[in-house]
Amino acid sequence: MEEILFEYRTEITRVVELTATITGIVLFKKYKYTHAKYFIYFLIYLSFGDFVSTYTHHVKNDGFLNFLEGTVLEKNYWWSTLFWKVGAILFFAYYYNKILRTKKFKLIIKVIGLIFLVFSIIYIVLNWDDYFIRFFPSINIFGACVIFFCTVFYFIEVLRSNKILIFYKSLNFYISFAIFIWWLIITPIVFFDIYLLNRDFEYIRLRYLIYLIANIIMYSTFTFALIFCKPDKTGIN
Repeated sequence: MEEILFEYRTEITRVVELTATITGIVLFKKYKYTHAKYFIYFLIYLSFGDFVSTYTHHVKNDGFLNFLEGTVLEKNYWWSTLFWKVGAILFFAYYYNKILRTKKFKLIIKVIGLIFLVFSIIYIVLNWDDYFIRFFPSINIFGACVIFFCTVFYFIEVLRSNKILIFYKSLNFYISFAIFIWWLIITPIVFFDIYLLNRDFEYIRLRYLIYLIANIIMYSTFTFALIFCKPDKTGIN
C-alpha cells in the first residue's frame, strides 16, 4: 500500500483536489449568496495553481519547457511559495475576516494578515536567490500562526453562540477543522527540510507520504462538507 501511495502520490492528490473543486462548482448555486462562494473560488484557484506547478515535469528530458533547464525557474519553489504558502494564507485571512462576527477578532485577523504580507514580501526580497531554490521556514511558520488565529477565533465564536448546537451542519466548521489539522500536521516538517536539501531520499519519501495523507484528509473533508452542509443564511453577501 505504501509503495502504491508513493508511486501515485501526485495523481491521488490531483484526484482528491479536483473532486473538491468540481463538487464546489456543481454546488455553487447552493452557496451563491453566502460567503462560502469565496471558498469555492479558492478551490478553483488551488486547482489552477497546482496545475501550473506541474510545469517542472516538462523541463527535463526534452520537454517543451526544456529552455528553462539551468535557469532559476527550473524548480517550482518560487511558485509554490507564492500561490500556496503566501497566497493561501492571505485568502484565509480575508475569508475569516468575512465570516467572523466579533469586531476585535476581525481587526486582529486583518492586522496579522497585513503584517504577514509585508513580512513575506520583505523576506523574499532579502532572500531573492533562495526564493527559487528552497522554501522559507519563517514564512511557513508565520502562515501557520495566521491559520491558528483564524480557526481558533472561529471556534471561540461557535462556542459562544447558539451555533454550538448545530456546528456539525456548518461548512465553515469543517473548513476550519480541515485547515487546522493540515497545518498542524505539515508545519513541523519545515524544521526537517535540511534533509530535503541534502537529498536524503528516506526523508523525501516520508515527507511526500505525510503531505499526501494530509491532503487526502483536507480535500475529502472539503468535499464532504460541501455536499452535507447547508448554506449559512447569516453569512449572506
